Amino acid sequence: MERQTYKTLCRDSGYSKDTLQRTFYTILELSPILKIIKREKVNLRMDATYFAQFCLVAYQDDFDGYTQLIRFTDGEHYEEIREDLNNLLRLGVKLESITTDGHKSVLKAINKSDGDIITQRCLVHIQRMCLIWLTKFPKHIAGQELRKHVLLLLKIKTQNDKIWWKNELNDWYLRHQDYINEKTINLETERYWYTHKLLRRSYFTIKRALPNMFHYLENPNIPKTTNGIEGYFSHLKNHLDLHRGLTLKKRINFIKWYIYFSNEK
Repeated sequence: MERQTYKTLCRDSGYSKDTLQRTFYTILELSPILKIIKREKVNLRMDATYFAQFCLVAYQDDFDGYTQLIRFTDGEHYEEIREDLNNLLRLGVKLESITTDGHKSVLKAINKSDGDIITQRCLVHIQRMCLIWLTKFPKHIAGQELRKHVLLLLKIKTQNDKIWWKNELNDWYLRHQDYINEKTINLETERYWYTHKLLRRSYFTIKRALPNMFHYLENPNIPKTTNGIEGYFSHLKNHLDLHRGLTLKKRINFIKWYIYFSNEK
């Protein structure tokens, strides 16, 4: 938890590296099971992070950062996520909302779960992806205007801000609708594709997410981003990187211990 290397621990304890390794490996085998705490009106932030050999899916309470549930798998799968959500509900975790990056499997699992759960899309993720597609210096005025508008997304604090932002987005689309819908046609095959596909993708990503982008304005307990859990994953990986060479089983057990101690703190 404190990023102490073997070199530091050997110096401070007087034990050899081999002795410390044997001790730690024994402890790793005794990895604990996470305790699920019954809570009312829980606003989860949910995300997954990928390691070389597996994927970690985590369900974290935004109130205090407590990780209620984790799953080690090979990806974000609808059946598994729906099972996890239903298990949390059955064990007394009353889910009010889930903030997610918008993975299709996650959105479907929330909609099909046994609870009436609010889906909040992560605004940072939407903004980040749109800025990548629009590039830093769009050549056309449509891209330039949309980029400026996307940059305002995280500054929406009130219902009036939301109404203004949505109206401006709609006005932008009406002005540039013909440009967005331009098609390039292959005369030989008669197949076509949208000429400005990245600009179009940016707009429709926002449009599809709009119904679930601003729930945090109605309920301030709902996190509008998954930044908290993404930062948590980053710290976890930094600590795990200090122990290069662990087997797959030991890496998984290390993560279980790390999350257990984080919850205890």
